[in-house]
Amino acid sequence: MAEAQYGTTTDGRAPVRLSVLDLATVGSGRTAGQALATTVELARLAERRGYHRFWVAEHHSMPGVASSSPAVILAHLAAHTDRIRLGSGGVMLPNHAPLVIAEQFGTLEAFAPGRVDLGLGRAPGTDGATAAALRRTDRLGEGADDFPRQLAELIRFLDDDFPDGHPYARIHAVPGPVQGRVPGGVQRADRPAVWLLGSSGFSARLAGALGLPFSFAHHFSAANTLPALELYRSSFRPSAVLDRPYAKIGVQALAADDAREARRQVMTGALAMLRLRGGRPGLVPTPEEAEAYEGSAAERES
Repeated sequence: MAEAQYGTTTDGRAPVRLSVLDLATVGSGRTAGQALATTVELARLAERRGYHRFWVAEHHSMPGVASSSPAVILAHLAAHTDRIRLGSGGVMLPNHAPLVIAEQFGTLEAFAPGRVDLGLGRAPGTDGATAAALRRTDRLGEGADDFPRQLAELIRFLDDDFPDGHPYARIHAVPGPVQGRVPGGVQRADRPAVWLLGSSGFSARLAGALGLPFSFAHHFSAANTLPALELYRSSFRPSAVLDRPYAKIGVQALAADDAREARRQVMTGALAMLRLRGGRPGLVPTPEEAEAYEGSAAERES
């Protein structure tokens, strides 16, 4: 991931920071435990190499992805790192009650003060049946269209500032700012930094209107990257957390000693995605498996 605050440095260049997004992928012949151990090592390596953030993504019912519980993984990463920012890229808000997310990430903030990011998405991160299994019975009718209301509720819980008379006014997300209250005001550490994630214009416009940082999934929708960032900039309104737009993009990249080996490695992900789209999710294949897969003409073109 690459991020930059809009504007330039004194030498005229826009400052760009590099970060890592990890899915804890489970390869053929390996276990989820091994994949998660690799995630820990990757986070520690990223910290040593000076990367700015290390995020994990929420996906469900995918045997080849072990990152179904970002908050649990991030708590473990907090115990094994010291400086790098840790966060979700993202937590899929429609899958969860906002209070639960506020409690989970308030706990993470208590573990790692000042280095927790709460990246939020509005997609389910899975298929419809799995999304229904994740949600409470009375929330099955809710979805991406209800995202702004859910987001507002979550931020209220994080800030502990529901107005008097609100049904949730006496409910507190703990750990959270309620524990920092003192006579005459609140003395509190920073809460998790809230980011909006997206691959279209919806979250770009919403992030801009709320004055929140925005992360665009370039690896999902490359053609929409520049239009979405422009929409974010044009929609931006200064807020208590940002005085100017701040954005990053997620880019899928692979490095190898030569082009042939790079293509050999990248084909494993391509075959895994092909199987997922065909309703046959599984472990990430080895390069040898990917090379041996012949596929149909339509598959090769895709």
